[in-house]
Amino acid sequence: MSSPLSRRTFVQISGAATAIGLAGMSHTNAVAAEVTSSAADFATLRATWRSLLLGKDFKPTAEPFSTKLSAMGAQATAYAELMAPADGSLFPDAVWADPDPDLDTESYTYSSRIQTSFQRLYAMAEAWSQPGTGITGDPSVAAKVVAGLDHMNARIYNEGQPRYGNWYNWQIGGPQALLDTALLVRDELSAEQIAAYCRAVDAFVPDSVVASYSGTSTGANRIDLCRVLAIRGILGEEAAKVALAASAIAPVFPYVTSGDGLYADGSIIQHTFVPYTGSYGAVLLDGLSKLLALLSGSAWEITDPGRQIIFDAVEAAYAPFLHNGLFMDGVSGRATARGLPPGSASGQNDDQLRGHAIMASVVALGQAASAEENQRWRGLVRGWIQRGSYRSPVTDPMLSVAKLSLLNGVLDDGSLTPLAQPDSSLVFPAMDRAVHRRPDWVASVSMASRRITYYENGNGENLRGWHTGSGMLYWWGGDFANDQFSDRFWPTVDPYRLPGTTASAKRLADGEGGVWGASRPDVDFVGGAGDGSYAVLGQQLKGLSSSLQALKSWFFTDDAVICLGSGISASDGTSVETVVENRHLGVGGANALTVDGRRKPSAFPWSASIPRAGWAHIAGHGGYVLPGRGTLNALREERTGAWRDINSASGSTAPVTSRYTTLWFDHGTDPVDEGYAYILLPGASASSTARRAGGLGRWLAEYTHTPEVHGVRIPALGITAANFWAAGRFGRLSASAPVSVLIRERRDGTAVVCVSDPTRLRKSVSIAWDRPVRSVVTRPAPLAGSSTGSGLELTFGDLSSTAGSTLRTTVRLG
Repeated sequence: MSSPLSRRTFVQISGAATAIGLAGMSHTNAVAAEVTSSAADFATLRATWRSLLLGKDFKPTAEPFSTKLSAMGAQATAYAELMAPADGSLFPDAVWADPDPDLDTESYTYSSRIQTSFQRLYAMAEAWSQPGTGITGDPSVAAKVVAGLDHMNARIYNEGQPRYGNWYNWQIGGPQALLDTALLVRDELSAEQIAAYCRAVDAFVPDSVVASYSGTSTGANRIDLCRVLAIRGILGEEAAKVALAASAIAPVFPYVTSGDGLYADGSIIQHTFVPYTGSYGAVLLDGLSKLLALLSGSAWEITDPGRQIIFDAVEAAYAPFLHNGLFMDGVSGRATARGLPPGSASGQNDDQLRGHAIMASVVALGQAASAEENQRWRGLVRGWIQRGSYRSPVTDPMLSVAKLSLLNGVLDDGSLTPLAQPDSSLVFPAMDRAVHRRPDWVASVSMASRRITYYENGNGENLRGWHTGSGMLYWWGGDFANDQFSDRFWPTVDPYRLPGTTASAKRLADGEGGVWGASRPDVDFVGGAGDGSYAVLGQQLKGLSSSLQALKSWFFTDDAVICLGSGISASDGTSVETVVENRHLGVGGANALTVDGRRKPSAFPWSASIPRAGWAHIAGHGGYVLPGRGTLNALREERTGAWRDINSASGSTAPVTSRYTTLWFDHGTDPVDEGYAYILLPGASASSTARRAGGLGRWLAEYTHTPEVHGVRIPALGITAANFWAAGRFGRLSASAPVSVLIRERRDGTAVVCVSDPTRLRKSVSIAWDRPVRSVVTRPAPLAGSSTGSGLELTFGDLSSTAGSTLRTTVRLG
């Protein structure tokens, strides 16, 4: 996607930059776009940026700030003591000198150490700038920071140095840390030093990086590049840079229909094929909130009305994936593998930390939004804080002081009412994800298609995420199991047995399929339909580097997820399994497993194959009903791994151990047209699970899972729903082509008919429902025709243009 700045704007900005000149560090330069700024203007911007970096309105002697600031001081002191400038390094454990420098991935490790070195200097500068660190204002620390900047500029980061390794380290990660550091110690720098650092940044981040909205200059990356340009401008007092940064943000605002960015359905994509709300999306939110605050009230204030799209995204794109302070891993890409860095005994980089950071960004963004939005968002954040029982967001040691101050400001605001998130069932067709929420639990499913990758690995991260897109079903309780995928889940879980997935046991290589989301299955039917409260989801599955094929469906209700599968076939000479559950019990978890009323042994390890199982229950988690009474395989085990196993670049090598209870169906070696059916009951007791199993026919009146259709009918909810993999019929419902349908009969005598085309290939489709209907009340645009009476028939026109979204038609029942 290419959306360049207008030629006139670009010429104005570029011309102004040329006129100013890189060596001109005076405070009398005219700025681009007919704006003239003074030294005072830049001083104000620098003060604003300092407050954004350091935080404000907090008491350094109060917790959690006292402990945080003390730890910062200790870490900065350690970095200062470690610093030993040499030809190819600033720190002996971060050598950037590459013996064979080029742009391939082998050089990524070396270029990343340039960024690491700048980030350590920033840590020293921040501790020097913050109160209560023990080294506040220490001249020797400032001198070390300046010496480090000079060494980096002289030896590696300068206008004469050819780039090698990862572009990101040279254009975003490295210069951001350099500029922030230089800004904090600016009063310790000479004009010549500032000019030298600015020349280096200009060499690696020229104005041309934002000339076109394409390549590595889209979405979150574009915001990061604009941040570099803006801070470069206020550090060197060059208005043209600030003007360029402010104007170059504009292409981020509009919804996109392909590639990187924010979609109208709330999806956020980066790297073309990767759902990334929780990582790159978090960077976008954080960076944009900072830039809006930085430029507010200045000559370059961002007033583009397109900002509202980002404001709307807080509740449409981010909030659905936040739960009690955590941010769901299914939309965080390879960030799930970051965990613990080497030598760290605490400070987990996981779903909890990602959620806490995004919450702080929401608070920051609210300062630029309307008063009503700001108040509502603060209420949401207050609710997440209040319910964040596993790891408190307001004391998270991995958050910066600035983010802690934002969250504690919300906690201390007595005028706020904590808000709960409403019940919802949301499909995000642009990124093959779905989220279903009820007061006592929330679930999410991750899938893959021709449009969305199986998983992403890169920079040595997420090497075994192979099957996360094979229908992984994540779920958390309202007030329990909020650590299910936190802590040590990813380095210890069996990557071939992720909950909800259907996968081949065929062994895969680390990073199988290629980097940056290269591998995608050549399938189209992935998506679903819903009315916002209930949903049906379907996935045509093809295994990564295997012959496995399957059809998978999920039906989301008030207290259950009905999971159906069919057409499971493979010819790799290995077994295929559908994982009913793989519950993370933690280090010493001893949660009882009960099957059909019989408690199973609590020993670790333990395993069994249980024929004709009707239901199972894991204490403290939930229940599982098995309508087909097939053979259930069960395993209790302790698993040991290390973050380095899944993150070869920066994962800790220290072994970690955790316990799991795993339940699965074994479809055998080289299965042909196998299937499964099970019902997840989150938070259910053993007795309620037994009752649901015993009276299943009264609740689930009808269900099927054939190669042609998966369907359910639940009279108590008024729901009939189906995935038609081909033209066919389920009960009183039929379709003329592959389509997802959910019908919900309501107590007011109406019904809503929800239809989507997950394939995005249908030019037309007809839906028939053998139920008396008096009239059609609402007609979505693609509805080409309808008939009512003893039955309903709806004919939809070109569904290929709807991007997999749900079309809702309301009818009045006869």
